[in-house]
Amino acid sequence: MDPIPLTGKVSVTGQSQPEDFASQPGTDAEAAAAKAASPDLVHTPATSTPMNVAAKPRVKGFFDPRTWSIQYIVSDPATRKCAIIDPVLDYDEKSGSTKTEHADELLSYIAEEGLSIEWILDTHPHADHFSAARYLKERTGAPMAIGAHITDVQRLWKGIYNWPDFPADGRQWDRLFADGDTFRIGSIDAKVMFSPGHTLASITYVIGDAAFVHDTLFMPDSGTARADFPGGSAKALWKSLQAILALPDETRLFTGHDYQPGGRPPRWESSVAEQKRLNPHIAGQTEESFVALREARDATLPMPKLILHALQVNMAGGQLPEPESNGKRYLKIPLDTLEGAAW
Repeated sequence: MDPIPLTGKVSVTGQSQPEDFASQPGTDAEAAAAKAASPDLVHTPATSTPMNVAAKPRVKGFFDPRTWSIQYIVSDPATRKCAIIDPVLDYDEKSGSTKTEHADELLSYIAEEGLSIEWILDTHPHADHFSAARYLKERTGAPMAIGAHITDVQRLWKGIYNWPDFPADGRQWDRLFADGDTFRIGSIDAKVMFSPGHTLASITYVIGDAAFVHDTLFMPDSGTARADFPGGSAKALWKSLQAILALPDETRLFTGHDYQPGGRPPRWESSVAEQKRLNPHIAGQTEESFVALREARDATLPMPKLILHALQVNMAGGQLPEPESNGKRYLKIPLDTLEGAAW
């Protein structure tokens, strides 16, 4: 994927990196090459910013109708620093084509708004689209992060893909967040909540008064996420939901998908109070009733059409397979591995 020139300038704030970061393939060298090819991308050194935990971040959502996914840019109005959350790399499974239209839309917005990128964040390894985190890192040099339990997903799926040599230690990211870890976006305090159930590695980012819950809660008229993927658990999902709903009622919740029930326009913001009152998977439910409801629903669902395509890319941080001798990249699709065939 060749760097595409931007209109305006994108500023990237430097972050501390683990000691072994420089020795990891496909990180600094790729970012340096990409920035050299795109002189309008500007890297600015990190500066100390006073903490302001009460600040309200600005949240901009970008809906992808192809995958019903929402990408986010969350920014601090006081410092104009920002993070990208759950970026999408466009992929057409019929032709095998990839492009960067949706990721480039994020970069254009950041340039137009004069924002500085501090983080590229994923909430979990996605099963329905490719992550654009690696592409965005190559374009900007900003660090990538995900939950520390990504290593559990890597160990599980390296067996499914029969990749005994795959490095299942999370080295593909610059930081692995553990439950309770904190960081900042500009002057706004952020905290990580471990939110398993949908996947083994799902996390929630609580940034100021906003929580990015991705595949846990959907909009109140759409219930909750499925929990039947390899490593999923409806019981674990219920416990994760209770932790999210223990946040203050006014907390803004931003979901990762919206399937537009009844053909309504896409929506992605709710509140803790609205979820408690209006979501039929939450209101009036007990753990026992929720698990029964969720497992019965999941038993009727086919596997996502891109799960076998996407996991091999996303467990590698959005890195596409290396080109083979003919210059082409190839995905590996295991046969007769997952249940949930839709004949």
